[in-house]
Amino acid sequence: MTKDSAKKVKDPLFHIIKRPSIVWWKGILIRVVAIIIALIVVALITLIITGQNPIEMYKAIIDGAIGNELRVWNLLQDTALLLIVGLALTLSFKMRFWNIGGQGQIIMGAIAATACMKFLPGKVPDFALYIIMIVTALIAGGIWALIPGLFKAFLNTNETLFTLMMNYIALNFAAFLTFRWSRNSGNDVIGVLNRKTRIGWFPDIGGEDFVGKSFILNILIVVVLMFIVYVYLKYSKHGYEISVVGESEKTAKYIGINVKKVIIRTVVISGAICGLAGLILVSGVHHTLTTDIEGGRGFTAIIVSWMAHFNPLYMALTSFLIVFLEKGAIQVASSPSLNLDNNFANIVTGILILFIIGCEFFINYKIVFRKRKGGVS
Repeated sequence: MTKDSAKKVKDPLFHIIKRPSIVWWKGILIRVVAIIIALIVVALITLIITGQNPIEMYKAIIDGAIGNELRVWNLLQDTALLLIVGLALTLSFKMRFWNIGGQGQIIMGAIAATACMKFLPGKVPDFALYIIMIVTALIAGGIWALIPGLFKAFLNTNETLFTLMMNYIALNFAAFLTFRWSRNSGNDVIGVLNRKTRIGWFPDIGGEDFVGKSFILNILIVVVLMFIVYVYLKYSKHGYEISVVGESEKTAKYIGINVKKVIIRTVVISGAICGLAGLILVSGVHHTLTTDIEGGRGFTAIIVSWMAHFNPLYMALTSFLIVFLEKGAIQVASSPSLNLDNNFANIVTGILILFIIGCEFFINYKIVFRKRKGGVS
């Protein structure tokens, strides 16, 4: 056997290469095809395993997300709450600082806001209370992120494990405070704060008959913040430094960027935005503090950020998609006509998200098959 023939035998059937670029409409087409295939796969699994009509299941998903006006506003608010955490984490992720501590930073912001609502009414003017709540929530979230940021900048510790462990400390601190601040001894539920006076609550916007009056301010805050973060990352000097540090710390140092300063500054901003999310959850949504007030958003937002390729504007779409599926899954699980439990509803959501994430492979890479003799592949 000659060397040439031996080479031909060893050639793989196909190999994977990175795409230099892809036309925007092809990217959209790949994603649409992935969603269609996912819907077909979910329909087949539903039909085979449960015997239920998949069309009815999809109707339940849509009804659970946008079945009435109140559900639409809930969908938009939950999208905004997930988005704001995604925006916070994206700042760190762009710098390749893997901030998995969104949960803890949100909780610390919520604790700060709750403390203000519980202890300051009557001691400071109402307008001053809102300012103090905002400042303390930002500081609390920022400090909680600063701690692992300092260790990363000066000791090069593993930020993934560090921020993850900080979550458990914050979670147990919240559990301790809810027990201490509870109205009845032995009952670790604080209850709604300032129910009668509504001091520290975000104001409603709109008339009494407007369903979205208690949702719209929360949503507007996040929308404004989304554009601020987009401009900050894309057009500011700080955003440029974040990108350079994320690409290569050596390059950043070579061109004169203070890497330690960029790391510390960015993680503090990231944590502060998470703290703001905690404030919104306390002052604008629940009006109390619980150990599960964060609702898993600190981890779900990681998926949101990655699916959007760290683009704040795209994150609005990925947040909406995930929340839409979550709301639909709840409706599927609670529908007596379908007789499907919450576990199967979560399987459906997981399959849909898996296909959407998986299609990114075909956007970034392509499969090239070995060409046979004569040019036929």
